[in-house]
Amino acid sequence: MTDTGNALPVRLRNAAVELVRDAARTAWVLFKIMVPILLATRILAELGVLDVLGRALGPVMGVFGLPGEMGLVWATAMVTNLYGAMAVFVEVAPESITVAQVTVLSTMVLVAHALPIEGRICQVSGPRMRAMIGLRIVGSMVLGFLLHVVYSTAGLLQHQSTAFWNPERTDTSWSAWAVGQGRNLALIFGIILLLLFLMRLLRWSGITDLLGRLLEPVLRLLGMSRSAAPIAIIGMTMGLCYGGGLIIQEARSGRLSERDVFFSLALMSLCHSLIEDTLLMAALGAHHSGILWGRFLFALVGVFLLTQVLRRLPDTFFRRHLFRSDQAR
Repeated sequence: MTDTGNALPVRLRNAAVELVRDAARTAWVLFKIMVPILLATRILAELGVLDVLGRALGPVMGVFGLPGEMGLVWATAMVTNLYGAMAVFVEVAPESITVAQVTVLSTMVLVAHALPIEGRICQVSGPRMRAMIGLRIVGSMVLGFLLHVVYSTAGLLQHQSTAFWNPERTDTSWSAWAVGQGRNLALIFGIILLLLFLMRLLRWSGITDLLGRLLEPVLRLLGMSRSAAPIAIIGMTMGLCYGGGLIIQEARSGRLSERDVFFSLALMSLCHSLIEDTLLMAALGAHHSGILWGRFLFALVGVFLLTQVLRRLPDTFFRRHLFRSDQAR
């Protein structure tokens, strides 16, 4: 009886130590990707590269029914992150901008943002970086154009927008930036630790298998197996940066086929962080019809069409242009 009583705390302690070690290894893989890219994007911003890219995109924004100034917002989002894009939006958005325009821009930003970091996370998991980034940029433009056509043709959301988020001026020094990024990395480690714990709990309780069975028809339609359910759910709810370490771990575990990994990441690249990111864009005045439902449906339809096309192409094309083998990573 005494041995049994002593054994339980020992097993729990060993499990906790193993969990922390796995989280540290997973976070290390992710941080090796993020830190150099975060530094590079900060330098690019300091050099004015974002301004140049924003001016280049200005004439293109008319295709989506947006003012030229919104090119800088989209450029900032693609190179940095949503928060950077939101700060720029507040600075440059005209007072007459409509809810439809804010929704179109916000949806485009949600599909294509933080491309260097999130593209690299996808690359380490297997899919080629250029394929994932290309998918997100093209998807962003197609969805933005479709929403613009729907809103303008039907006369929807044409009233003036009101932003609910107006950020205070913050310290833009290198030291403040470094402290902020350090806090973000600590938060990401905590989230990775929690996700690993939840994943083990879900597997132990059988909930993972239940989710897989429930989602199997949808996943099969999208070209994925039941095993892809956990990774797809994590990416779509938590996002590629927060869930990136776990996504990499799952992709390398051998539980998923190459096509499972590719289509899972394609799905979550087009539609991820459904809660946090959607709320951020809603704070700018965007409507849920685009930033939530439009984005979600577009991702499902887009990945379905992608699977139909790739089924007709040889595996050599998939390996050469879309996915890197283990030896090539």
